[in-house]
Amino acid sequence: MELRTVLVEPKNEENIGAVARVLKNFGFYNYNLYMVKPPSIGSKARYVASHARDLLATARIVSTIEEAVKDASIVVGTTSKRGISKSKQLRMGTLTPSQLKEKIKRGNKEGILALLFGREDIGLLNEELKRCDMVVSIPTSPDYPVMNLSHAVAVVIYELRDTGKYTDTDTDTDTVSTSNALKLASFEDKERLFRHIQTFLDEIEYKEHKKERTMLMLRRLLGRAELTPREIQTLRGILRKAEWKILYSHTSNR
Repeated sequence: MELRTVLVEPKNEENIGAVARVLKNFGFYNYNLYMVKPPSIGSKARYVASHARDLLATARIVSTIEEAVKDASIVVGTTSKRGISKSKQLRMGTLTPSQLKEKIKRGNKEGILALLFGREDIGLLNEELKRCDMVVSIPTSPDYPVMNLSHAVAVVIYELRDTGKYTDTDTDTDTVSTSNALKLASFEDKERLFRHIQTFLDEIEYKEHKKERTMLMLRRLLGRAELTPREIQTLRGILRKAEWKILYSHTSNR
């Protein structure tokens, strides 16, 4: 799989420079770095990046997370919290970076894995984590669990360095062969499925107070399933058939 690092609203340009340097340290070159609403990239970022300044020049600047991950097959959020309030209805089990590595290495999969790293002060919001297929947390001391942005990127990228594709190097070697690889559905494909499921729940008058929790559970379940485009089409076909049967039943009873 191709790995993509997405920095969500980073505040500090020195951290951005340090992230670029980390990516190049572990063999990830041009077009691997996306940034959502970053600050201006100036001399401080370039100084810290050192010989990785080219990554800053080719980084993709976008306005939303959706733009950064729309073509990604797997979206992984990062958080310093290993347990999130039940009242928030966000009980997504977190993986360690090494556990994520093992999940990715199973089978030969083709697609983009997007790693989301949150803001230096508040990280990723709960609503942003809910839309991720998986969530990763780095095991740290409970006395001081929050890591510097570039350090967190370094830990995760180090673990995943031999699972992803190295791009724009002088060699044609990829660490994972894409021949006969299983092509996974994109984030956009899955979002269309989730919108369809949401509409279906409305149509069957699913209990309002259960909808949010049910949708989160389905996102977790289907996110772990690593669906292909054909599987997405099949699931949506089943939903359309059920919708048609419900409509026909209502029409016949009039």
